[in-house]
Amino acid sequence: MTGPTSRPPRRSALLRTTTVVAAVVPLCTAGWFGWRALDHSDPAAATAAATAAPSGAAQSGAAQSASPAPATPQATPTTGTPTGTPTGTDAAPAGTPSPTAAADLTGRTVVLDPGHNPGNFSHSTEINRQVDVGNGHKECDTTGTETDAGYTEADYTLDVTRRARALLTARGAKVVFTQDGDRPWGPCVDERARAGADAHADVALSVHADGGPASGSGFHVIMPAKVVAGKADNSAIVEPSHRLGLLLRDGFHAATGEPYADYIAKEGLDTRSDLGGLNLSAVPKVFIECGNMRNSADARRMTDPQWRQQAAQGIADALTAFLTAH
Repeated sequence: MTGPTSRPPRRSALLRTTTVVAAVVPLCTAGWFGWRALDHSDPAAATAAATAAPSGAAQSGAAQSASPAPATPQATPTTGTPTGTPTGTDAAPAGTPSPTAAADLTGRTVVLDPGHNPGNFSHSTEINRQVDVGNGHKECDTTGTETDAGYTEADYTLDVTRRARALLTARGAKVVFTQDGDRPWGPCVDERARAGADAHADVALSVHADGGPASGSGFHVIMPAKVVAGKADNSAIVEPSHRLGLLLRDGFHAATGEPYADYIAKEGLDTRSDLGGLNLSAVPKVFIECGNMRNSADARRMTDPQWRQQAAQGIADALTAFLTAH
């Protein structure tokens, strides 16, 4: 959530071995894989089910010996998650590596900025302090939004960025967080913006979830408008940030199936000049609003750990594409 109109009121927060006729073996094997495919929890088994034939022991053996797809790294548990809401400890789904998974990002540095902070709710004085964003002043930070069931934006963003970090680190990148649930509140938006330069990063991304009208759904990417005012001069990053924005929009949509927002932005893209995190950044940077937490369909997706893994995959793949193109 990146705008004051987006935030709603805070909520209080075996298989036993038997000897069978050889002709039966492939039937059993195919049946087992088919059940796994219908279960939707094992994409590798689903692939095997589609290729296993119900005749011939040789075909069955081939299906059984196929190498399973590698499991995606599991995210570190989040902190500050309200009781009864999803957490980052859910196992990430197995899946086929994306085309960019083999990319070597050794020597590249990425700053990931999980929007808001689970502790912000308890530090209203600190986060309400005004900070200079070049062409005006903004709150240091906000609490963010949440679903009707109380799953907060701050917990969502930590979970997804931790999953994205695991994917990017596996590709060789150095990943720096602006906060990892290890600070009592914040940091402020100007400090978040400086994180890219401080880390000598190649790129930065701020991850959010929106708190729009309940009737609206979908995701959008926010890119920087050119701002040269006061302490802000982001002229050098506007063009590469827009290239990043397009890659992120397309990568996130492909990975998650989430539609473009139908209540804000145009074709999933928005350009803004009022966000300190973009105005003050010295490295290419965009924001992504992964969905609308006030919409029931979006909320169901965003509280699903498998969907959050897909979101992280889309983010990691877009950042990888951007970094390997330059």
